[in-house]
Amino acid sequence: MAQAYMTESGQGQDPERAASGARRLRDWWRPEGMWRRGIVLAVLAVLLGLLMIVHAHVPNTVGNLGSLLETFLPWLGLLGVPVLLIAAVLRRSTTAVVALLLPAVVWVSLFGGQVTDKKGTGGNLTVATHNVDADNPDPAGTARDIVKSGADVVALEELTGDALPKYKEGLAKTYPYRTVQGTVGLWSKHPISDAAPVNIKMGWTRALRATVKAPDGRQVAFYVAHLPSVRVKLNAGFTANQRDDSAAALGEAISKESIGQVILLGDLNGTMNDRSLAPVTSQMRSAQGAAGDGFGFSWPAGFPMARIDQIMMKGIDPVSSWSLPRTGSDHLPLAASVKI
Repeated sequence: MAQAYMTESGQGQDPERAASGARRLRDWWRPEGMWRRGIVLAVLAVLLGLLMIVHAHVPNTVGNLGSLLETFLPWLGLLGVPVLLIAAVLRRSTTAVVALLLPAVVWVSLFGGQVTDKKGTGGNLTVATHNVDADNPDPAGTARDIVKSGADVVALEELTGDALPKYKEGLAKTYPYRTVQGTVGLWSKHPISDAAPVNIKMGWTRALRATVKAPDGRQVAFYVAHLPSVRVKLNAGFTANQRDDSAAALGEAISKESIGQVILLGDLNGTMNDRSLAPVTSQMRSAQGAAGDGFGFSWPAGFPMARIDQIMMKGIDPVSSWSLPRTGSDHLPLAASVKI
């Protein structure tokens, strides 16, 4: 029968239980328990950090893997670090916990600035963009939501012949000026001129260019674009070649723009991290990146995972950027206030 010892409080303590607790504590702190456990988890943590560091060097030659990685790059840290941390705690591995500092620091350096509030004040023009979805069950309701946004200039993508009259009717009172080219359109409270389609090598019109007279009388060149969709296929990888060709054509058109102040609105089917959109992103600023609050993910609307809808500009200062409430579309509308 085990002999009990009296503690200062007068209660007995089983010496075998005390010894067992001491052994567990010793096993936790000694090197073979503290540092040698979780080596595999530590290696995975280091690989995760290195992958985020060298993402720009992941080749696109096979299945556009580089672009696919960059499309969902923020999620590598948002999901990977917590999962590995939980595993490291359960494994009681100090090595794995320390190794997780690498991906955590890399993620913060890459995306920490995006989760802070950079919104300002002083804008004199509000713009919005929305892929309204060809299968939108309520175009009239979506038009009402757009009016509620208070935007001065609105770009719509994925317009269909059946839904277009409802958008025209719903927006006409608030936006007396408009131009529709193919499946994209621009509505404005201010005069529009020189509207024309932009050839982005698709065989039909999914981009336009127009001049809008800003409140102070200056001319602003507006581009609206809906680049080709991308798919992830098991036998082909990230099928983005047509999108990439259209991005190159759009970037070339913008580079030749004679007006110094340019705003691009649209669904580019790619994020600012995607190197394949460099013909566009290399010459323009993202309103969300410069003046947003959070990541501003826009797709899919039910659980946004990527910001493939964009508001970009050059020669103009973005003041603030935000997501608008969900409509009948599978995309969220985006808005930004800019200073002309």
